[in-house]
Amino acid sequence: MASRPELARYGLCTLDLDGCVTCGDVAVPVVVVEVDGLEAVCEDRLGQQARIAIDLTPEAVPGDVLLVHLGVAIARVGRATP
Repeated sequence: MASRPELARYGLCTLDLDGCVTCGDVAVPVVVVEVDGLEAVCEDRLGQQARIAIDLTPEAVPGDVLLVHLGVAIARVGRATP
């Protein structure tokens, strides 16, 4: 698993360690790896991947940084640095 240190500036949350306990959560920053319709394979700062719903961010493309909450991208906040 590759890490993504460029995501640290968005916070230290990860896909598996930070979760919502009735919304005490901050969104998890991820990088879009691949888009398939209204889903995207995304990777967190530790390199962990998950399928994310991008219904609220349909313009997302590989390389975008999204904020994810409960498996749904809620905002596009930038591009990952190469």
